[in-house]
Amino acid sequence: MDVGSRLLAVVEAFYGWAAAIVEVGAAQRGGLPWVHRVLETIRRCNHVLEVAFPLRRDSGTWEVVQGWRAQHSQHRLPCKGGVRFSSSIGVDEVKALAALMTYKCAVVGPGTDVLAPDVSTGEREMSWIADTYTHTLGYRDINAQACVTGRPISQGGIHGRQSATRRGVLHGIENYITNTDYMDCIGLSPGFPGKTFVLQGFGKVGRHTMKYLHEYGARCICVGETDGAIYNPRGINPKELEDYEQGHGTIVGFPKAEPYDGSTLEVPCDILIPAAIEKQLTRENAPRVPAKIIAEAANSPTTPAAHEIFLQRNILVIPGVYVNAGGVTVSFFEWLKNLNHVSYGRLSFKYERESSYHLLQSVQHSLEQWFGKAKGEIPIVPSPDFQARVTGASEKDIVYSGLAYTMEQSAKQIMTMAARYDLGLDQRTAAYLCALEKVFTMYNEAGFTY
Repeated sequence: MDVGSRLLAVVEAFYGWAAAIVEVGAAQRGGLPWVHRVLETIRRCNHVLEVAFPLRRDSGTWEVVQGWRAQHSQHRLPCKGGVRFSSSIGVDEVKALAALMTYKCAVVGPGTDVLAPDVSTGEREMSWIADTYTHTLGYRDINAQACVTGRPISQGGIHGRQSATRRGVLHGIENYITNTDYMDCIGLSPGFPGKTFVLQGFGKVGRHTMKYLHEYGARCICVGETDGAIYNPRGINPKELEDYEQGHGTIVGFPKAEPYDGSTLEVPCDILIPAAIEKQLTRENAPRVPAKIIAEAANSPTTPAAHEIFLQRNILVIPGVYVNAGGVTVSFFEWLKNLNHVSYGRLSFKYERESSYHLLQSVQHSLEQWFGKAKGEIPIVPSPDFQARVTGASEKDIVYSGLAYTMEQSAKQIMTMAARYDLGLDQRTAAYLCALEKVFTMYNEAGFTY
């Protein structure tokens, strides 16, 4: 099945597969009409706000800028989603991205509407939005600063937010590549060491994902960008490539790799990471993709037709609705930090450090009493790693730990769902089923409010 070029159609097609499985189970229990109505409610986008405002350009000319804000579901608040500045998107794409946010948040488990950075926006724009809201509509709200996430640290941001999406990609791949059962299914040995990977897109997500996988022992052999690609079967050093790209504005011409004229998606490798734009893997090129694992660091890079081909070819696709959810997970941590008005660990670091040392002293005293004073003192000395962990913890350490744990638990839920419905390598449908189950349970237990 191919659904054309609309991202909304792609998202709804994947949703439809998961919903069909839920409806089969409901029909067997005799509750199909009610379940069908709830699922149809979940599928639709609840609200779309359209705005248009005049903008005076530097040339003195005026232009009317059009924008949309979509809230797919309010089954849990706040709504969460990014802000894109782009002339190439329309209302359908905004609705599709809003739907993906519903499913991501339900898969990873995280006010009214909380914004975050996305394409062509960053810390600066988030600071502008927070400051404007705080001094206008939110001037009486003590929690007004929590209206956005992704701000600079000095403005209430959180350590680890900038690298959250890429670390989420790392942990998402890690939870599958270390699973013996899944690796046996696709004919790979568990673990990163010795694995080769190809990266499509060397932007904010791609470059850091490349660095993390390199640190874990994997080898990047090809990197593709809009203006060209480079290839080196012996491996490409991520730091050297980043330095070259920052100095030249492109990866083309990198001296330690050869130009590559073919499609980066078709380079033989163990792991393919599409980290660029949507709908890159299609019915046309899916039969030629040689990778054993595809980790969707971008939003919806795979069409439904390509998804079916990958299942037939026994390729493990780690879906973006899971592996791309690191950013929104840490955004949730930042939102909680702003509501609590205190950084993570500030109230507990010293207490936990002293508790750890008291525990060591207690063990030492117990051993000395057991073996008697004739044996003398039995010093319990913390190892350098333990010492560093106790004394050197930071907010970033807590954020990274929380992200890793969230991704680990989410992977277990997806794998359990896949086993329950005998889905095999179809982790995308399993992830959508996890999201549907949580959203459906909320509506089923709380009802609908209009």
